[in-house]
Amino acid sequence: MMVAIGMRGFKLHSLRHTHASMLIASGMDILTISRRLGHSSPTITLQVYGHLIHGADDRAAQIMDAAFGQGNGSKAVADSGKKPEKPR
Repeated sequence: MMVAIGMRGFKLHSLRHTHASMLIASGMDILTISRRLGHSSPTITLQVYGHLIHGADDRAAQIMDAAFGQGNGSKAVADSGKKPEKPR
């Protein structure tokens, strides 16, 4: 089939991975990607493509900083690479 459309050397399944990878790179949510791929669960999508997701913690910190003002709060946690201590 791929030869017929001028894509010799490619497998149809490669286009599926490209499709998922491009959606992840654009910031599309995993649930939507999982549904588009026909996975029975987003867990499957995360197991296959999770290594492509980067920077989510920094983005989460930015969202929390915006929600709670300009304080150090969650940004300090994201920047330090450490998890906050649990309250005692």
